[in-house]
Amino acid sequence: MPELIAPTAHLHTAWLEAHAEWGPGQHEDGFGLDPSDDVTSPAGFAGWVGRLLDHSDPAKPLGAGRVPCTYRWIVEHDRVLGGIALRHGSSDYVRWAGHIGYGIRPSARRRGLATWALGRMLAEARTLGLERVLAVCAVDNAASARTIERCGGVLEGVGETRFGPARRYWIDL
Repeated sequence: MPELIAPTAHLHTAWLEAHAEWGPGQHEDGFGLDPSDDVTSPAGFAGWVGRLLDHSDPAKPLGAGRVPCTYRWIVEHDRVLGGIALRHGSSDYVRWAGHIGYGIRPSARRRGLATWALGRMLAEARTLGLERVLAVCAVDNAASARTIERCGGVLEGVGETRFGPARRYWIDL
């Protein structure tokens, strides 16, 4: 049975296995990974995990234009299957990228994990006091569109992002 957990340096090797499965240059939604993050060394990985945990704490100051973000990893038997992120407020970034982003490693897809994880993060969004959330996916990502729609997403339309055109869905909480 999968579980959602806070990022942990304990799963460094398992996370690297998932990361390798995406392949070089592939964007991994839900992990908060920046191009400058060093995730290969234990110290770099621990630093990255620390940054993710800091971003989850609304009491910690963040850079301009950033909002607190809760990161969770989808884990089963110490195997990292994916990640999901919930941005707490609104900013220019949230307005184009959405409140929620998620990704499932290729070998774990088609099991309903994204729908399961999205449902749990929507419950967390309610506890944060959000009344609705924006979820965005690439126009050609039919699996993600179905996931969002299963969780109550209503298509607002298609907009441009830095990754290309994307469907924009609102989910009332």
